[in-house]
Amino acid sequence: MDSVQSLPLSEIEKIQGDKLKHMLKLCQIGHKFYQRLWETKGHNIGEIKSVGDLESLPLTQKQDLMEAPNDFRLNLSSNYPLHERALWEVLYTTGSTADPVPIFNTTYDYHAYLYQSKAVAEISGINDSDIIANLFPLTPAPMGAFVRSAGNAYAVGAKIFAALSGGAFSPFDLQNSLDQVVSRVEKHRATVLWGVPSYIRRLLIRALELCVDLSSIRMCAITGEATSPALREDIRRCLRDMGVENPLIFNRYGSTELGAFAQCKEEWDWHNPTPDLQYHEIVDPITGRRLPDGERGSLAVTHLDRRGTVLIRFLVGDIVSLDRTPCPHCGRTSERIVGPVVRTKDLIKVKGMLINPDVLLEAIQSLKFIAEFQIVIQKENQKDALSMDEMLIRVELNSERDIDFSKRIKDQVNKAIHVTPRIEFVDRGEIYRVGEQTKAVRFIDKRVTSGGEVR
Repeated sequence: MDSVQSLPLSEIEKIQGDKLKHMLKLCQIGHKFYQRLWETKGHNIGEIKSVGDLESLPLTQKQDLMEAPNDFRLNLSSNYPLHERALWEVLYTTGSTADPVPIFNTTYDYHAYLYQSKAVAEISGINDSDIIANLFPLTPAPMGAFVRSAGNAYAVGAKIFAALSGGAFSPFDLQNSLDQVVSRVEKHRATVLWGVPSYIRRLLIRALELCVDLSSIRMCAITGEATSPALREDIRRCLRDMGVENPLIFNRYGSTELGAFAQCKEEWDWHNPTPDLQYHEIVDPITGRRLPDGERGSLAVTHLDRRGTVLIRFLVGDIVSLDRTPCPHCGRTSERIVGPVVRTKDLIKVKGMLINPDVLLEAIQSLKFIAEFQIVIQKENQKDALSMDEMLIRVELNSERDIDFSKRIKDQVNKAIHVTPRIEFVDRGEIYRVGEQTKAVRFIDKRVTSGGEVR
């Protein structure tokens, strides 16, 4: 498994180039979107000989996938093996409308994901003695996070159970309350908590309140929402309070389209675990020009070996940089994604200031007296669409309210983003309704639509 990740960069790129040529050939045969795009643009795919030549092809926008997801599904004839054609599963990723976007996976793709999961586990330290608690909620459409948790366990022979959290949306009595989930984690003596960080934090706080012994936990594998160092440290604090000596936070980076990237060390870069399956570039999202390693720009991914949904130079929507030098901690030579990860769709403008919500998130989460919070961007006068912007921060406290808390929050936020918010204190459970919500809703922009844009 380590062999591809540890090859010299030139050999990795040779493998990637060979796979890319075959992938592009398959797209010419049976990929409706790229057949149409390349013909319209006049591209000769036969001229693409290596990953270095990819720059000549146009970028694929997320909106392209959202508008016609079926056009991105490879359609191969019966001349190809059954496992390359048979549909194994359909997962869904968030779209711009109420309906999520389907991602099609063949049997071939599922096996590739198990291969990727095994590499992720080896990098991050998950092994066959672990007991994984799948804390992702049941959802109306099959989301990758919940469905793929089992595959991550299968890949290394670990045990896994599902907590079945989340709000009910069907007539079947399946979902468990927070207290029931805590009890299930205790009963199975889970070693790895696998879920959304805000939910994991709430679970651990509740376990401490109930004096439940969760000292078997050694790692939290978190994904699904942005986190700050302060939030991750608070999760570690909760685990230490339960008697866990050296709790680990494995901060996963990835998506339904990409799969997962792994950290070999806490608070470090994210390794591409399978460079033979994907190629990554940092690009100028307007021109498509490739940027040098180390320079921040938009992340674009190219699938090298898929048979279901196939994406070429697909803009993920994140601003990062790449490092292709050997890792100083583990020696792997496959590229690493270097943070901080800034999601372009999350950048917001308030009172003329362009704000990175991650910076604001970290500023608020560093205040230990805050249990939960929610940021609302709205007009000062709700009846006047032309009135000035206002940032309202709704806060649940860990303890009794102190007269100084409001000032401390305002000062912390102003220092971080140069905007002074209005503070509103609310009762516990009003912001994050565990059992009803998949994760805490941190941002609501009421200026965008009548219904508000939620992040």
